[in-house]
Amino acid sequence: MRLPLTKYGLPQVVVFPLIILVLMICFILFLKVKPALIIVEVFLFIVLIWMLSFFRDPKRNIDYDQMILLSPADGVITDISPIDDSVLGPGTMRIGIFLSIFNVHINRVPCSVRIESIVYKKGKFMNAFSKDASRLNESNDILMVRLNEPKERLLVRQVTGAIARHIVCKAKENDEYSQGEQFGMIKFGSRTELYFPVKDHEIAVNIGDKVCAGLTPLVRIKL
Repeated sequence: MRLPLTKYGLPQVVVFPLIILVLMICFILFLKVKPALIIVEVFLFIVLIWMLSFFRDPKRNIDYDQMILLSPADGVITDISPIDDSVLGPGTMRIGIFLSIFNVHINRVPCSVRIESIVYKKGKFMNAFSKDASRLNESNDILMVRLNEPKERLLVRQVTGAIARHIVCKAKENDEYSQGEQFGMIKFGSRTELYFPVKDHEIAVNIGDKVCAGLTPLVRIKL
């Protein structure tokens, strides 16, 4: 049977719930005031459920279509803007996605790709909802090349936030991924961005839209 928790959550998905369970047992043994005990136990139980739900890994059936770029993350579209990217060059479009602490935090590739390079950058931990977080915060750039035509370069950027402090990326150079396949996560609220060429691409979402990784089309490719 498939366990609906992500492997990328280790060790937190084991250690944190265990700590909460130990605290709950200790309060039951030593806290004698019943009203206070009930309040504390309910609070810890809610935290336990949230902790497990944060690392959830729901089963997703990917609708494979190499003419679309799927969302690399769950969350809300915060910005869509043309930029002159230092890696992809001028004529690049960026779509920013904010992930709250209640979203699934697993990242997926937007299409079938080969990983070209991975560049980690140290930085701040400002609010991930701001598009400035992309420039100032700790981040991880995964540069990838489409396996299908047009064999263009894309970039997915994992960005930490005020709460998120740990980026997980299991991808390595020259690894190949099928569309919608998982490659990592960001723990506890964050931002994920997709960079792609402006030319011959039609944006399929608007600011404020809710998206799901591996399910929601962000971009349609026009050849």
